[in-house]
Amino acid sequence: MEKTEWYLEYEIQYNRPGLLGDISSLLGMLSINIITINGVEDDRRGMLLLSKEDEQITRLQSILQTMDTISIKKLRKPKLRDRLAVRHGRFIHRDAEDRKTIRFVRDELGVLVDFMAELYKKEGHKLIGIRGMPRVGKTESVVAASVCANKRWLFVSSTLLKQTVRNQLIEGEYSNNNIYIVDGVLSKRRANEKHWQLIREIMQLPAVKVVEHPDIFVQSTEYEMDDFDYIIELRNNEEEEITYEDMKQPQFEQENGFSMFDF
Repeated sequence: MEKTEWYLEYEIQYNRPGLLGDISSLLGMLSINIITINGVEDDRRGMLLLSKEDEQITRLQSILQTMDTISIKKLRKPKLRDRLAVRHGRFIHRDAEDRKTIRFVRDELGVLVDFMAELYKKEGHKLIGIRGMPRVGKTESVVAASVCANKRWLFVSSTLLKQTVRNQLIEGEYSNNNIYIVDGVLSKRRANEKHWQLIREIMQLPAVKVVEHPDIFVQSTEYEMDDFDYIIELRNNEEEEITYEDMKQPQFEQENGFSMFDF
């Protein structure tokens, strides 16, 4: 019989010596293997488990619920966020009102890159928006995730090195295995109709498209925020407000053609 992976997350109510050993012994007696284990924020611990039968997990849950030293938070088939929580020892936080919006701060760039790389590896159409203030690490994270996922990235519009607004792709650049990166601000300010036609063509490909500043992007296109599969927010710190008011000020564009919103 094929083994099944499970994710167990519990909160420690009373951290007495030998607690982890007791839980590990219980898993062993139930013939459940531990794949990975890690502490995950605020006295929580996460485990990836492997079992032959679902009945083993049912029995495990019944026994753990009788223990007053821990409180079970999750016991389910692992999701991407569960795997990353165990891998990095921290949770990926969703917006309370919009579940497709996922928040990161700058010191979590490693988790962000890993998260996006896992999204890139999934086949088919995927539209990802990424919000953030200048120089917080948006473009670098998108590119780094492409490298991790072994994908080729293409800038349709970008200010990473210079202002780039493409009107066409060459042969070989139309590929479902590519990551297409669009800067919503630069496209809005500098693009012509040929550029927008290229974006429409790319949007039809069953590939991953990443749009920086999606709120500005939808102002100039027929696309809506509901069309995005994920919205990623990247901040320098949790209190930082993401605002586009400063983009209206001409002093934010440098004379040499670089934009303050290049990163």
